[in-house]
Amino acid sequence: MVHTVGMIEDCGKRGNTMAERRQLFAEMRAQDLDRIRLSTYRTACKLRFVQKKCNLHLVDIWNVIEALRENALNNLDPNIELNVARLEAVISTIFYQLNKRMPTTHQINVEQSISLLLNFLLAAFDPEGHGKISVFAVKMALATLCGGKIMDKLRYIFSMISDSSGVMVYGRYDMFLREVLKLPTAVFEGPSFGYTEQSAKSCFSQQKKVTLNTFLDTLMSDPPPQCLVWLPLLHRLANVENVFHPVECSYCHSESMMGFRYRCQQCHNYQLCQDCFWRGHASGSHSNQHQMKEYTSWKSPAKKLTNALSKSLSCASSREPLHPMFPDQPEKPLNLAHIVPPRPVTSMNDTLFSHSVPSGSPFANRSVLDSASRLDEEHKLIARYAARLAAETSSSQQGQQRGASDISFTIDANKQQRQLIAELENKNREILQEIQRLRLEHEQASQPTPEKAQQNPTLLAELRLLRQRKDELEQRMSALQESRRELMVQLEGLMKLLKTQGAGSPRSSPSHTISRPIPMPIRSASACSTPTHAPQDSLTGVGGDVQEAFAQSARRNLRNDLLVAADSITNTMSSLVKELNSEVGSETESNVDSEFGRTHFDDLVPSPTSEKAFLAQIHARKPGYIHSAAATGSIRSDMVTEDGDPYVRADDENYENDSVRQLENELKMEEYLKQKLQDEAYQVSLQS
Repeated sequence: MVHTVGMIEDCGKRGNTMAERRQLFAEMRAQDLDRIRLSTYRTACKLRFVQKKCNLHLVDIWNVIEALRENALNNLDPNIELNVARLEAVISTIFYQLNKRMPTTHQINVEQSISLLLNFLLAAFDPEGHGKISVFAVKMALATLCGGKIMDKLRYIFSMISDSSGVMVYGRYDMFLREVLKLPTAVFEGPSFGYTEQSAKSCFSQQKKVTLNTFLDTLMSDPPPQCLVWLPLLHRLANVENVFHPVECSYCHSESMMGFRYRCQQCHNYQLCQDCFWRGHASGSHSNQHQMKEYTSWKSPAKKLTNALSKSLSCASSREPLHPMFPDQPEKPLNLAHIVPPRPVTSMNDTLFSHSVPSGSPFANRSVLDSASRLDEEHKLIARYAARLAAETSSSQQGQQRGASDISFTIDANKQQRQLIAELENKNREILQEIQRLRLEHEQASQPTPEKAQQNPTLLAELRLLRQRKDELEQRMSALQESRRELMVQLEGLMKLLKTQGAGSPRSSPSHTISRPIPMPIRSASACSTPTHAPQDSLTGVGGDVQEAFAQSARRNLRNDLLVAADSITNTMSSLVKELNSEVGSETESNVDSEFGRTHFDDLVPSPTSEKAFLAQIHARKPGYIHSAAATGSIRSDMVTEDGDPYVRADDENYENDSVRQLENELKMEEYLKQKLQDEAYQVSLQS
């Protein structure tokens, strides 16, 4: 009776399995994937559908390895066969752990995913229904169908088919192809990618030593081996599912496309989306026999131009390797046997399976019964583990005793270091204080106090000499001011005389009677000293014309004032001579002007010719003066009285002689004074 019930349950389970399997394949046919004309794309699309339907695209190779370790399948012989319960436990661990990592808004239906994946693996690797699948087949199937990077998956596969020295074993690689090519066969692509005896030989040469780098270069090359050409395409499909191309399809005229984009190498700007290309659609002059280029991304024309320029200007090759270079010798795994003792496979599997499978599942009761029969073995393991812990405790106590001595030694060393640091800090403090003291002494030495200066006889003597020199300069300045004042008074008298004679002359023109404006002195920017007395003080008693000529700002340089005064006297004398010339006739005026133009009044040295002309002008200014042609050739002969007789006066002659002598003395005094003023100013500038 019990046997009959078990048979009925097995038949019911088998019926449910077949129904779920048919449902998976029915949904795959509904995708209309069989219309894809290229077998490579057709196989990759079907396996991608199974992968997404079972939610294996959310699991990477590292999650698979973790689930295999939790179920103690990592150290098992690859040829050992697993029953359906063990296989379901492994799959349950994968999806329950996945749901823990996923956010609450993206939870998956774990029971449905377990059922679909379990039925697909049974259909692919156990078509006869024996209920047994080898460990190697389970590992290869999960490593192939899971998500993640293809390089990580191929590295794990190579670790399963290589020896301890890191060299591939050809027999294991043949077994890998035998198992992995059952996946295309399960989706009805066996005629295109089924296993043959020549599959392994077509990939690698038998005489060649295949390492990890060679294995990755071969399977990740373009194109890969013919029997595995669908494997890289499966990963490219997953990478380009969400890639957007803002390009119009030349056949279906859709404004944009997702996934792959294909461009004809013969037709101009002819591009197809992946659905049209996979199903062999063509329009216009395009043919399916034309070579097409596959694009997995979109680049703007500007970006294409930039990439082309960067490639043309780059010195090194911009082509990156397909994978990093790995060492030929594999890394040795860590030996963890001394930390956690190995547990029996059955008890480990049953324990994990009982946690991973819900309590309502029929597999839970079976696992509890199996685990109860091996309690004795677990007790032995616990006792051995306790003994190991006790041994480790004793060794740790000995280590603590040794560590105590080490700690005391370390404490002593730290104490010595602290003492040394304290001594160095004290020395540093003393050095800083000494530096501060020396700095203060230097500042005091560089800035002497007034008391010290008074006690120094040398400084006092120099100070007295400077004061005496100052008094002498002030006295000399006063004398120069007085000399200038006297000179200005004399100049004022001459100017008054000139104006009086000009006003009394009947032939004087208004233009000649007006004296020239005296140039105003311009203060030099290099004036060094300012006289203590204002210049107006020294001009007391001088006429308004002279004062107006020298009236400037209150602050003026004495040297500039004296030079300006000398220049003004020279200008005044030249004006006087020109006034005299204006009274003489045209002949004498031209001769005297030419003679006077040749003399340099800047030098203030009168020549004999100019003196004679000057005397002639003085005599010519007196009316009725009788002159002879032999005495002076420059005196006019038409100057006579009304009766025609020469006009002679003794007082006039004395007056004229006195005036000439006075003018000559004035000219000599002016020259001497100017030279003296220049010398005095030069000496004052040197002494200051």
